Amino acid sequence: MRTKMFTPKDIANMRWFWSDYLKQKTGWLFLIFLMIVLQGFVLQQFLAITETGLRVIFTQGDLRDLLEVCALIFGIFAVRAATSYFIPSLSARLAGEAIFRMRSDLITRVLYFDQKFFDGTHSTDLILRLVNQVQDLGLFVGQATVNALRDFVIIVIVSGYLIYKSPLLFCSALVALPVIFLMMHFVSARIKVIRRNFESVLGRYMSNIDEMAGGMRTIKMARQEKPEINRMVDASSGIKSLFVKLQQSEALMLPSIDLSSAVVYMLVVGGGGYMALSDQFDIDGASIISFLLGLVIIFDPARLLAQFFAKLQASLILLDSIRSLMLTEREVSDRDDAKVFDAKDIEIEIAGGHFGYTATDALFNDLNLTFKAGQKTAIVGATGSGKTTVLSLVTRLYELSSGKVLFNGDDIKDFTLRSVRDKFSVVAQDVVIFDKSIKDNIRYADPDASDEAVLKAAQLARIDDLMLSRGDASVGPKGNLLSGGQKQRIAIARAFLKPAPVLLLDEATSALDAITEESVNLAFQELQHGKTTIVVAHKLSGIQDADHIYVLDSGRVIEAGTHAHLISENGLYASMCMAQSKPKESPQSS
Repeated sequence: MRTKMFTPKDIANMRWFWSDYLKQKTGWLFLIFLMIVLQGFVLQQFLAITETGLRVIFTQGDLRDLLEVCALIFGIFAVRAATSYFIPSLSARLAGEAIFRMRSDLITRVLYFDQKFFDGTHSTDLILRLVNQVQDLGLFVGQATVNALRDFVIIVIVSGYLIYKSPLLFCSALVALPVIFLMMHFVSARIKVIRRNFESVLGRYMSNIDEMAGGMRTIKMARQEKPEINRMVDASSGIKSLFVKLQQSEALMLPSIDLSSAVVYMLVVGGGGYMALSDQFDIDGASIISFLLGLVIIFDPARLLAQFFAKLQASLILLDSIRSLMLTEREVSDRDDAKVFDAKDIEIEIAGGHFGYTATDALFNDLNLTFKAGQKTAIVGATGSGKTTVLSLVTRLYELSSGKVLFNGDDIKDFTLRSVRDKFSVVAQDVVIFDKSIKDNIRYADPDASDEAVLKAAQLARIDDLMLSRGDASVGPKGNLLSGGQKQRIAIARAFLKPAPVLLLDEATSALDAITEESVNLAFQELQHGKTTIVVAHKLSGIQDADHIYVLDSGRVIEAGTHAHLISENGLYASMCMAQSKPKESPQSS
């Protein structure tokens, strides 16, 4: 728990936020500061005018002077009212713009992260950072920080006036400062630890919610509602416990300030009363009342300022979490001399490829594959053999640890990433569907495509009837209102809408029924014409016409050739074909 109030990392994060998102608004920030200083002088003048008014009441008894005092008080507080409107309005605008730019920068950076980042990061963690934490940070900067600056300025200006009135009395008030500073240091360190744990537990809780929502069909069919309820309640209990600890830690500040204030007031009333009764000091009852009123004005901002430092520690955790995204290594960038790849006929080769998802777990060792231009090449093998990983390597979603991916004999790294990926059309088993209409989901492949082109693509993918019948109706979050086959046909339609020289089919017909699969395969023949086609498939019936077939096992090519050649070899491929073609025995026959 013994940590510095501001670590070097905290300071670096604050400098980053200031230089990137606030520094350019220095002029407006200075205007806010001037208005805050004006508010501080309003309170100082209120004390001076109040002291004058008390003397008018107790000694002079002049009604006209009293009315003038009242008018002055109204006037200065009218000024305070005006600044009280403009300060939060302007600060909210500046904070909103800063947070908007931060969100934009974060989204831009996240979208260019390496695929490995998304494979190892839960989506709810990104939601927590990009939505909750950024918003909380914006509220802190736009409200809490400005209010804290106002409180600090009030304390400085009013304290200066009280020192001017009676240095001796004010010095007696300083006995509270050591207690307040010690409590701030203790509570700040405690809050920082609790807040970091709280954000971690909250992230896991959001992940549990996402898993529960995504697996609702499985939960209901397995009748696991009660275990899920218990799991969520347990996670929620952890959040509650940390939340209570966080609030209790923040609550430690106020009692210490209140007790310190009591001591101060006691000393000022006792000491000030003695000074007023004594002839040795030039101070009267009006001065004592004004001085006490000044202390009241000081200690209320002091309470709020103490709470601010508690919130500051929590916000530093948010700032660190957000900036960690900005410091995450981005996707591999283009070389300075990278060229645009514009070939139409493309041969792809993986030469001596070494790759593993972790440093200690190698998937490929000296992998060699060739996908000839204009030909259909299939990759088959058991689950986990590396079939889909090959597609990730040729599209440069992942980088080989050694070896090369060659495009027409040139290293893929010699070309810009964008020009390389423009050469691919992909139809995958896991289809990303947006909560829009079917037409809009198909048009995602080419936002500028005409309605006629979208309809033609839908017809080729055999989903035109459904698209026309549903019209502009959305398909639900993640396409929940569609079947697996309908989602896959949308992906196929996208490939027809924006064809590219290289077509990647990753279990492209796995969710289709036999009749639809046959018709879609006929459409695929048209789509594949003249293209370099790479097919990953479990259903071997759809790849028998492939020009070349690779059989992978545990990251190694163990067989290669045409369908006829592999069948004649009577190896793993032949066994897989036999297993898929063998009719299943009925329960009666078994």
